Amino acid sequence: MTTVEQRTSRQPAVPIVMAALFMAILDSFIVVVAGPAIRADLGATSGELQWVLTGYQLAYAVFLITGGRLGDRYGRKRIFVAGMALFTAASVACALSETGATLVAARVAEGLGSALMVPQVFATITVLVSEKDRHRTYGVLGVVIGLATIGGQLIGGLLVSADLFGSGWRPVFWINVPIGLVTIALAGRYLTESRAARAHKVDLPGVVVLSAALLAFTVPLIQGREAGWPWWTWPSFLAAFDCFAVFAALERRVADPLVRLSLFAARPFSVGIVLVLAVYALLTSYYLVLSVAMQDGLGLSALGSGLVYTPAAVTFFVFSLIASRLVPVHGRRVLEAGAVVMTLGYASTALVLGFGPHLTPGLVIPTLMLQSMGGGLLITPLLNTVLARIGPEDAGMASGLLSTAQQVGGALGVAGIGIVFFGAFHPTGQDRVAAAGRGLAIASVFTLVVSAAATVLVFLLPRERPSAPA
Repeated sequence: MTTVEQRTSRQPAVPIVMAALFMAILDSFIVVVAGPAIRADLGATSGELQWVLTGYQLAYAVFLITGGRLGDRYGRKRIFVAGMALFTAASVACALSETGATLVAARVAEGLGSALMVPQVFATITVLVSEKDRHRTYGVLGVVIGLATIGGQLIGGLLVSADLFGSGWRPVFWINVPIGLVTIALAGRYLTESRAARAHKVDLPGVVVLSAALLAFTVPLIQGREAGWPWWTWPSFLAAFDCFAVFAALERRVADPLVRLSLFAARPFSVGIVLVLAVYALLTSYYLVLSVAMQDGLGLSALGSGLVYTPAAVTFFVFSLIASRLVPVHGRRVLEAGAVVMTLGYASTALVLGFGPHLTPGLVIPTLMLQSMGGGLLITPLLNTVLARIGPEDAGMASGLLSTAQQVGGALGVAGIGIVFFGAFHPTGQDRVAAAGRGLAIASVFTLVVSAAATVLVFLLPRERPSAPA
């Protein structure tokens, strides 16, 4: 792509790809508040409810790196449009599902669509936006991610409570269809094709082995508790670690690997990937169990549950904007402050629920705002920190790895928090409010531990010399 083409395509191209990222992340979170309605309508178990989230995230995670490589090889615009088309068609299938199994299958297809289009978002920004302007662009991107992450709860609550034409939870998927069609049309008109200078082959053995590793690790985490931890769960965990070892060995020997392990030699990238895993293990999982606690425990509607998140969403938005202005001046200190504040937020939730009065929305709203204050300061600059030293040639692979870490972290977080929350939340035959409070308190301890680990990782990131804001 020539410099003139870049300048003429940059302004419409960046908002278009950001809209796709918003949809992909929104679809991870919009179903959170719809979970109880889905379970009641389809008769789904708690395990199937977790798979509605995790099936999407795993398919998304496993094929993200492949999606990045396909964009590098065949053209980022072409793969972006193909991914958006698949995502939109799968959303129709989700909205028409009549059983938990068909909904999970359609969610997997949605995840595949996201895996094709999302890596092109980061690659397009890396290729089109100059290095001096990326702090600002990633600041906007962080706001988009934050609004999709937390704002999805409110949007989902509004759609489920509206019960349009008696459709219940189904509009949370129908909403994707018109947005997807418009985005496809705009992408066809305004996106300019780009690809890596050197064509990459798709590492199919790597895809297969990585898929097997993630499934072998996640399936027993989700199904094991509900099935009473049968004998097969432990061999499955062992098989997962074996598959990860085989995957690493394959990637060292393949001439054009799915993941070039030398990327992890860069300290900001290697530490940042683990940090992203930890941070995203908190987000989806915590809001899933919070939604269940608000609706099945306190008896709130989907809209009422969504309104509980609204102050946190506003807080995240405000502090994301603040972070985008502070990072060019103060560098890593902004991430450090965000991680510490976020950890204090989870600690305060655990304390007020463990030693305070019974669970009420007013009790947790201030602690949710404290979590979001820290999250806004941490998540917004995190993307640019991880991708800071990645060149255009590796943009597809690196952005695929970053997004894979987000989704793998989310899937593992849902599985882990599901064990502790659903193991403690037994509302039948006892005080539902007390059961919800106890389950959420234990879940808050889980997220507190993960957040503390993330804080340690932030302090392991290398310090960078602050630059003047653009």
